[in-house]
Amino acid sequence: MALLGCKREGLIVALEFPNPSRSYDAARHCVCFWGYDNSREITFLVDDAVIRNLQPGAGSDERSILGAFDQFREKLLEIARKRYVSGPQNRYSIS
Repeated sequence: MALLGCKREGLIVALEFPNPSRSYDAARHCVCFWGYDNSREITFLVDDAVIRNLQPGAGSDERSILGAFDQFREKLLEIARKRYVSGPQNRYSIS
């Protein structure tokens, strides 16, 4: 999935999510996933509270959070696309 031709501050953003990998970080209470702007890897961290807001019945254990993330993956990727701005920053939090 790519976002091509979207202009932000005069730059064309080409953010892609070719890798479906994601992981749960219990210490930070978030799901981590990665996008790519050309060869740059961009890390996104989405708070588990955001995921539980999307699916109120989700449990708080890793399996439940990752399952809910997978169910709402497209919506979360769209949020990530909107937050991303091409530049030196390579980590974004969605909370």
